[in-house]
Amino acid sequence: MSTDGLRYRPKAPTREPEVWTPDLLERVEWRRRAADEPFRGVAAPAGIRPGLFPLRSTGVDVSGVRRAGEDYLAALTPGQLAGGRLPMDDVSWRHWANGARYFLRHGLCLEELGEEPRRLALEVVRAALSDAGFAQVLDLMHLNLTIGELRGEEDLLNEWLYWFTVYGEPDRGGQPWGWQLDGHHVNVNCAFVGDQMVLTPTFLGAEPVHATSGKYAGTHVFRHEEALGQRLFDSLTGQQRARAVIGEVLPPDLFVGAFRDNHELDYQGLLLSDLDARQAEAAAELVGLYVGRAGDGHARVRTEEVLAHREETWFSWIGDGGPDSAFYYRVHSPVILIEFEHQAGVMFDNDVPTRRHIHTVVRTPNGNDYGADLLRLHHERHHRRGREGRNGTGADQT
Repeated sequence: MSTDGLRYRPKAPTREPEVWTPDLLERVEWRRRAADEPFRGVAAPAGIRPGLFPLRSTGVDVSGVRRAGEDYLAALTPGQLAGGRLPMDDVSWRHWANGARYFLRHGLCLEELGEEPRRLALEVVRAALSDAGFAQVLDLMHLNLTIGELRGEEDLLNEWLYWFTVYGEPDRGGQPWGWQLDGHHVNVNCAFVGDQMVLTPTFLGAEPVHATSGKYAGTHVFRHEEALGQRLFDSLTGQQRARAVIGEVLPPDLFVGAFRDNHELDYQGLLLSDLDARQAEAAAELVGLYVGRAGDGHARVRTEEVLAHREETWFSWIGDGGPDSAFYYRVHSPVILIEFEHQAGVMFDNDVPTRRHIHTVVRTPNGNDYGADLLRLHHERHHRRGREGRNGTGADQT
């Protein structure tokens, strides 16, 4: 693969070090402190807006993904089961991290599982996602091997260095449960309450975004997310751009990435209700790329939820808008928050953002990441005397 003359940064820090320096210990501890804060959720300065996520039946069949969860757990040894399944209210939900690091990892590492349990773990993911969503997750895992090949560090960066955790008990009838896939550039949190599914926070990224050599040569990710974002921005009039552009210098990272579960972020930019019909179609297609990572039924439900708040959905942009330049965009409403950004190098030694490195994240603002608000309502309805859950949501599922 061509690297355009870029050098690589030093050895990838993916394995636990022999010596824990004060700097490394502090990096772990600030993450632990952030995750230990009582969960509130991403919100605007006015605070959490209640009543956005009622308990209801969606009519979506979730029996297949439940069976996949049961099959995976049945394939584990007692020792694996002890580490691979955690209580629904466990704080480790909030320990996901997109870096190629060992900090706060939990669950079972796919690299260390046998072939059959690993296949069954991926079947759980496949059953919850659309074909396109599942293919994208696999592509990003494959690209983790690509960077390992380019750096000669396949033992540190590969397609199986990801941790999988089941929360709760999928075999307990209608009880809430969920799963998490966590590792470098792939962090997917999926919670089920009845037949409702919440697929956030979901962080997906890649460096590089295109493999032209190695085992997965030809893999190319985020082309549509990038092109549609650019297309929507390019379609704006000068007056619309004046409202949509909120800065020219890209932020160092996404605003609501890992360990920012309670981040305060105001609405900024251009309201989607101020778009013309052609622009609105492009915006809907863009949002659909992210919503469509879920299986068809849940994607339909989520789309309806997002469209119900179209009049208070904002599109914002950071960057100069040049045809090949790096940029950031955000779609933000009371029920969905999407961020896309071109990044500076981490594996490559470039300090200026390029289109070679991309981060994306999707959140459910106002307290429903990890399905927390639905879990709270379930708890109030079915566990009146239940204790407050360990993740601070009051969602103790027993």
